[in-house]
Amino acid sequence: METKHWHTLDTKDIIIALSTDERRGLSSQEADIRLKKYGPNKLAEKEGESPLFLFIGQFRNFIVWVLIGAAIVSGILGEWLDATAIVAIVILNAILGFVQEYRAEKSLAALKKLSSPSSRVIRNGEITAIPSGELVPGDLVELEAGSLVPADARLNIAFNLRTQEASLTGESTPVDKTIDPLTDASIPIGDRKNMVFMGTSVASGKGRAFIVETGMSTQLGRIAGLIQEAGRGETPLQKKLSDFGKWLVYGCLGVVTMVFVLGLIRGGELLEMFLVSVSLAVAAIPEGLPAIVTIALALGVHRMVKRNALIRKLPSVETLGCATVICSDKTGTLTQNEMTVRKIYADGQTIEVSGSGYSPVGDFLNSSIPISIDKDSGLKLALETGVLCNSSYLSKKNGMWTVVGDPTEGALLSAAGKAGIWKDELEGKYPLVWEIPFDSQRKKMATVRKGPLGMMVYEKGAPDVVLEDCSKIFDKGVTRLLTKKDKEEILEKNTEFARGALRVLGFACRVLGDEPQIKYDSSAIERDMVFVGLLAMMDPPRPEAKLAVEKCHKAGINVVMITGDHKNTALAIAEELGISRKEGHALDGAEMEGLTDEVLERDVENISVYARVSAEHKLRIVRALRKRGEVVAMTGDGVNDAPAIKEADIGVAMGITGTDVTKEASDMVITDDNFASIVAAVEEGRGIYDNIKKFIHYLLSCNAGEVMVMFFSSLLGLPMPLFPIQILWINMATDGLPALALGVDPIDPNIMNRPSRRTDEGIVSKSFFSWISVQGFVMALSTLLAFIYVLDVDVSEFFGCCSVDDEFVLARARTVAFSVLVFTQLFHAFNCRNGLVSIFKIGILGNKKLVFACAISAFLQFAIVQTPFLNKIFNTVPLRAVDWLYIFIASSFIIWVMEGIKFIKAVKATKPVASKG
Repeated sequence: METKHWHTLDTKDIIIALSTDERRGLSSQEADIRLKKYGPNKLAEKEGESPLFLFIGQFRNFIVWVLIGAAIVSGILGEWLDATAIVAIVILNAILGFVQEYRAEKSLAALKKLSSPSSRVIRNGEITAIPSGELVPGDLVELEAGSLVPADARLNIAFNLRTQEASLTGESTPVDKTIDPLTDASIPIGDRKNMVFMGTSVASGKGRAFIVETGMSTQLGRIAGLIQEAGRGETPLQKKLSDFGKWLVYGCLGVVTMVFVLGLIRGGELLEMFLVSVSLAVAAIPEGLPAIVTIALALGVHRMVKRNALIRKLPSVETLGCATVICSDKTGTLTQNEMTVRKIYADGQTIEVSGSGYSPVGDFLNSSIPISIDKDSGLKLALETGVLCNSSYLSKKNGMWTVVGDPTEGALLSAAGKAGIWKDELEGKYPLVWEIPFDSQRKKMATVRKGPLGMMVYEKGAPDVVLEDCSKIFDKGVTRLLTKKDKEEILEKNTEFARGALRVLGFACRVLGDEPQIKYDSSAIERDMVFVGLLAMMDPPRPEAKLAVEKCHKAGINVVMITGDHKNTALAIAEELGISRKEGHALDGAEMEGLTDEVLERDVENISVYARVSAEHKLRIVRALRKRGEVVAMTGDGVNDAPAIKEADIGVAMGITGTDVTKEASDMVITDDNFASIVAAVEEGRGIYDNIKKFIHYLLSCNAGEVMVMFFSSLLGLPMPLFPIQILWINMATDGLPALALGVDPIDPNIMNRPSRRTDEGIVSKSFFSWISVQGFVMALSTLLAFIYVLDVDVSEFFGCCSVDDEFVLARARTVAFSVLVFTQLFHAFNCRNGLVSIFKIGILGNKKLVFACAISAFLQFAIVQTPFLNKIFNTVPLRAVDWLYIFIASSFIIWVMEGIKFIKAVKATKPVASKG
């Protein structure tokens, strides 16, 4: 069967195209034939990676391979402690990564949950319930309130039928359905009023529909296909660590080779120099780096949970930190997803209504001056009419106000509650007698109630429709004839409200008196009505969202609104939040259809609002932004958001309103559905990356110092200042707790005032490398000067290739050099907290974990030197108090050098630039 624009065909053409019957449906035999032809009404599931394959994948990393090689070499040389430590780190890192990724590929399994398990279908002229998977094109299904739509279908009968399509289109309110054919073949899915779609649900009413598409041919199926196609590359951190690992290994091998050759040239033994070179190579490669990165990310995840962000994939924490664009859904994320009355027009005046959401707390303001409801009969009557022509209820649970029923009616009840008007009390005085439900064709609703004056009719609906039923108007406490001028003013006010993206309803009432009515027909009662006012409402922006958007702009992050709502509504919210700062920067789905991918890629950075867009549109937007080099965070809650969420660098799902599909495709789930929480997560991501750079800075500068000590001692012909076991211990002592403590350093309070960093910015830049080289040299200089000083021989003996007879003096000098290098690195950990601000300004105790970690490492070093048992293992000798004084003075040299450099930088930064001419 050829796919058609089903929404453009009338019922007769549908029946002919599907070869079905509008009364009897399909026969069982024909249904079986079609089931074999089109396949089951199920979504195809792409085979995912096995758990074993996922675990093995954790080892596809260059630096991990090098660490495994280092572990093997250490084992061959008998350094089992170091070999065991390296292997343990590699396995721990793989386990942590595997656990995080195990559930990453379940999007399609969650999509299948949206399929209705069974459906009521008419076959052979009889209604029967069958598994939804057995539905075929041409089947005639029955729909009623609460049921899930089993497949894409064209409506044949619709009685007050409304469907909830938010998960598919992003439309926040139920959609009224009709059976009339539509003329525009390219109309967006959300505007196809005569169609219902798989995965959506029936909010109210009843209907019958012909199944036109099943399985992967449905709109939901197309989204499932897009999720399979959507790619996910390496995160910026993964790319940088991979490049950094290769650079580090090659650099270390080059330097270590030079140390080995120089040692042989000056007469060193082959085996001894080989052991020193291998130990130096193992020490120079920071084997703790992958584990520390993973632990830092995991601790960041723990902090994020407290800020309502749940991370599903660890590397995504860092990716958030370099986000340059956040594509956010409107409803519920930037807005509260709670309709709120903002303005009322009654008695010829416009009244502002404060408060937000369904909470009945707020004031009524006229020109910013609060007014009393008791002194404004027109306002009171308009609010009472909104309550009495209403089928919904407000409910308060756990301190939160919610609506049971339609969101629009909930807004009316909330507004009335702010005036002390409650539905339960009013209904006690005006019990319901009859109701004419809202109908999409009539565009209005009416109720008949028994009151003190007899029967009363209350009406609400589209303002122009309600006005047509009115012949009078309630004006300042009296009822008078409705004039042409009155109508013009009311319609003008309606237009004014609508331009502000407010949803406007008109309200009217009428005294029927004691007229006996056999049937309250709409034509009999909806006439000669008294117009009482307009109530204009919207889903208001979250108060904290505007501040969050401002924070993003300061941080160099562009915020883009992508919504299924109408363009005018989206633009109004965007302007109120500060997202749309220039006119004309908005695009809807129909306009996007006319753009090629090349044109969209060219213009995408200038567009801040997208409205009435489909899943394919959202995917195109994300791909266009990524091609422009942007790091994209995509948020959403509906099924239609899932492909774009998976394609984005960081996918963000909503925890409250989000579907299982969206959550499974995401990297992060916002548990309170709040845009401000996304920005908080970005701040955490930046802080985590800052800390990763801090401990990489620390590890590299320390390792550079170790390499330089051995290199310069060989170059100068000095005795070997360190034994292999000492080199390995220095590596373990400094690569462990102090580096980990730097990974949880408090976040810089000004971090969101910096622009987003570029994704091609390497972990080690030229300036960063120069900085590390200088610090490594200072550490090496301190160590070698202490070594030379303790040897207490003249300079000529140094170049005479070590004519030292006193072995104890040499052992003492090596012990001092060993301790100076350890304590220098512990002092240097405090330098690495901030490269520009003095450690005394930010506070030495600002990171108590670092103080504790350095204290433990210092105690262990002291024990190695002063404990006889450990002296034999680490080739050390006990030192005198004066030796420890030398060590403290030499070790602290790195602090004073770096403080001096920071001071010079600060002076240069504050020095005014001399004017020219």
